[in-house]
Amino acid sequence: MFKQILSITTLTVLCLSAKAQKSNYKKEAETGHKVAEIKGLQTVKKSLNFLVMGDWGRHGEPYQKAVAEQMTSAAVGLDATFVVAVGDNFYPKGVISEYDPSWKSSFEDVYHQHPLFIDWYVVLGNHDYKTNPDAEVAYSKISARWHMPSRYFSVVKTLPDGSKAEFFYIDSSPFQTDYYSDQEYGPKVATADTSAQKKWLENGLKNSTANWKFVVGHHPLYSAGKRKGKTGDMLNSFAPLFEKYKVDAYFCGHEHHLEFDQPEGYHFVEFISGAAAEATPVTSAPYAKFVAQEFGFLSATLTAKEMLVQFINHEGKIIYTTSIKK
Repeated sequence: MFKQILSITTLTVLCLSAKAQKSNYKKEAETGHKVAEIKGLQTVKKSLNFLVMGDWGRHGEPYQKAVAEQMTSAAVGLDATFVVAVGDNFYPKGVISEYDPSWKSSFEDVYHQHPLFIDWYVVLGNHDYKTNPDAEVAYSKISARWHMPSRYFSVVKTLPDGSKAEFFYIDSSPFQTDYYSDQEYGPKVATADTSAQKKWLENGLKNSTANWKFVVGHHPLYSAGKRKGKTGDMLNSFAPLFEKYKVDAYFCGHEHHLEFDQPEGYHFVEFISGAAAEATPVTSAPYAKFVAQEFGFLSATLTAKEMLVQFINHEGKIIYTTSIKK
């Protein structure tokens, strides 16, 4: 009923010399914590692994919990070391403070499995702006795994071979021009300095020595969902920077589906993973190599020369696989 997949091609799984490994699941079972195995999940030796999910904070609704269970399985199978959360962390209107009950009902009680007690790097979504966005920054001070040190920030990760990946986490809501006239968003976004944020991002990208450069935000630059053709604010604000400084990929949400975009004429690609609790209709687009109305998330497996990405739905099925080469 909820399934609609477009532009799926027959995949040849890409030269990462990836092979299925059951050892991580076996090791987990030996600890007394058995999780369901994701069949066909590809693993790569000496890699950095992480999960990307978004648009999730719905107080433990059934599909949110189903996706959380599959995230647990993927985290075990891949030995993932962190989660990237691309915003809309608390529906419908964010949180009041770092002590809001939604922290328990939408986050702690849903992602309670110990394989998910890894670092979570989180950006703000538009719904997080409706009440007190800085409460999500404040939660970083009382949570061991929640990381949002400010509304935008960067993190460098070191791969097993010593190469590095730098992640730039941006605050995209203030770049939506229509938000400034909105009764709920307007007062919040008006306090943001978009020029300062863009200067920070440009300086960071320019000076980065990392082998991989990723940007993480909430709003997409491209979409084959209901906002298709309505992403001009993001495209105009960020595509030139991404191209100038050779950003490898942009991870985002906002659209409640799964999507992989390769826009013609650009170096960067885009991954939309906004289906951790809701799945909405999709359409086709020339840049969308894969788009699916599915609940789910994606996993990323990173080596110095390649990134393998697997889209996984709420039933633990791998519905699309692709890779990016350096």
